[in-house]
Amino acid sequence: MLRMRIDTRAAGPLTWTGTSYQSQDGATRITPVDNPAVEQVAVTDQTRTLVVVRERASGTSPTSAAVETVTPEVFERIRSLAVQWPLDFVAIELADGEPVRVTAGAARVTPLYLAHDAHVLAGSWDMADLTDYVRGINVREAARLLVYRPRYSTDTFFTGIWHLTERATAHFAGHLVIRYPEPALHLRPRELAQDAEVIDAFTSTIDVVLDKRPLDPDRTLFHLTGGFDSGTIAARAAARWPGRLKTAALLIGGPGRDSQIRRRTEMRTVMSYAETDILIDAMAHQPLAAACLRTQGAPISPAEEPLHHPFTLMARATARTGATSVVTGLGGDEMVALSVEEYPDKKLPPLSTAADLPWIGARTRAALEFADDGIAPPAQINSMTLLSLETTAPVLLREGLWPVHPFADPDMVALGEQLPYDWRMLKQLQREHLASHGMSDDVTHPTARESFAELVQHALTTQGVTLLKEMLDEGSLLFDEKLVDPDGITSAVDRLQSGTYGEDHDAKLLEVLTLHHATTAYC
Repeated sequence: MLRMRIDTRAAGPLTWTGTSYQSQDGATRITPVDNPAVEQVAVTDQTRTLVVVRERASGTSPTSAAVETVTPEVFERIRSLAVQWPLDFVAIELADGEPVRVTAGAARVTPLYLAHDAHVLAGSWDMADLTDYVRGINVREAARLLVYRPRYSTDTFFTGIWHLTERATAHFAGHLVIRYPEPALHLRPRELAQDAEVIDAFTSTIDVVLDKRPLDPDRTLFHLTGGFDSGTIAARAAARWPGRLKTAALLIGGPGRDSQIRRRTEMRTVMSYAETDILIDAMAHQPLAAACLRTQGAPISPAEEPLHHPFTLMARATARTGATSVVTGLGGDEMVALSVEEYPDKKLPPLSTAADLPWIGARTRAALEFADDGIAPPAQINSMTLLSLETTAPVLLREGLWPVHPFADPDMVALGEQLPYDWRMLKQLQREHLASHGMSDDVTHPTARESFAELVQHALTTQGVTLLKEMLDEGSLLFDEKLVDPDGITSAVDRLQSGTYGEDHDAKLLEVLTLHHATTAYC
């Protein structure tokens, strides 16, 4: 939600220029995202300065961006209240002779990447801003990504760039130290009262979450994929603001495509939405197409959306409608996820290992032993959800759009944690909510699989083969660092060209290309 360059040698106090907080000599700059959903406040007691960039909350007075001078006692009170903000925020504290402190909030929807030299702490939601600080590849993070075992931590794919996780605080005084918070406490499933109205409670919680932000329905677009999660949130919002909400979706391929189109049509017919409905055919705008920014060599973070090209096109089309906020269904899976104890036969889906992926290199295999080292403690929001939100945010922020994810709100998470097994199993909660709006069994109990699997398969077996061959011909830092085995890639290319494709393992070649493009752009 901001870009910053803090020089510990900067001269003069910070002042607001209309777009940034800057020191007198311009060496220090803090620039918030320009969006109606974001606000900034700053105070100083003439020894310390606090700058807070945060997601705007409903029911609060408009803020002034100007730096206000206060007493030390008021400064302390403001600092204490700042870190209790219920929505996304970043708080930056500067003090004479003290380390710079940067603290992130618990309800993160945007990433903040950090880098530094001897005197400057740099940060941004866009990793591309930190290209000059890259020193190489973080082998532990590379191993996690290559076998699809992401972990929420301060690590990024590159050495020299760090990730500020939720509730963590970064301290900088020539060296950077990031301190994790205490683990967040969680609730347990409860037995329902006989007269419990679960759908009413769910609907009320959606309202609470939406009302936390001063959303303008006429400038808000809802992702309406045809699935349970986005459909549930959009249906409730459409009931509140009939005829005013724009919608958008990526069209998938494969046997689920017709089902997706049919279900979306029913959703938009049963509920009243605005006429504007953006549909981007992902099969016609594939993630490895020549027009893709990654394929073209742009410095797109490997942590960003893997299906980058079609999502970018959808974001651009959304911005052209005049929307400034986008509401998604991300986090719906985790909001009703089963615990290890509740999972059928007490078994979790198997994790990918190096043995499953013949192109995994020797250093990756060795590093997997340490894949769980240094990860962040439990957060209020599921760590996989947090990673998903931060994957999505840069694509939207580049187009001037602010992301809103109701299922990832702490209030929604708390509701999900307390629901009995039967309401969470197979997303019964979302199914019943859609049924309460009059949706048919085709919407609430679809029979066709709807996923991006066919899109990934088509991309890899067409443009992907060409890009993998180029990788073999031209070389890759992934090969040089023994993270990926070129012989394994050669075998994979031969297999793909022969018409043999195994979704469980071959789909992960997309990550190989993502990381290869990242090393080419950044290193």
